[in-house]
Amino acid sequence: MIRLVVIGCALLLGGCTLRPLYAGGSNGAVAQTLQGVAVRPIDGRAGWLVRTALEDRLGNPASDARYRLEVELDDAIAGFGIRSDDAVTRERRTLRARYRLVDAAAGTVVLDATAGSDAGIDVVSSEYATVAAEQTALERLAREVADQIVTRVALYASRGGKPQ
Repeated sequence: MIRLVVIGCALLLGGCTLRPLYAGGSNGAVAQTLQGVAVRPIDGRAGWLVRTALEDRLGNPASDARYRLEVELDDAIAGFGIRSDDAVTRERRTLRARYRLVDAAAGTVVLDATAGSDAGIDVVSSEYATVAAEQTALERLAREVADQIVTRVALYASRGGKPQ
């Protein structure tokens, strides 16, 4: 019985088309594409955090980058969890990004998508602690959004420059 299960799994996985996203290492198509992406400046503190995270993940683009990444952010904090005295006890910080990957030579948009994440924040009696928690949440959200963007650009590159 066990032998049949093993053979059945082998047959099912034999037609599997999974392949590593970063095949070829730093010389692979995906890595080369990611290294050829220049990130445009993004407004605000959240923009600085996202751009820095993107540049860390993409590497230093050549001066003649093949692609330009344009990102617009929406950073919002909403209060919920209200006590009987109308004091907010919980907040949700949301960071959403709309990004476009533009072919620098042709000026055409080759990828237009969104990314986003949110985090819950406890509002405590210390205003300093609450502000520190909001800033920490923003730093984490910036990294998460940057990861989503880089993953989507890598998928685009792995498909030979074809959108999903």
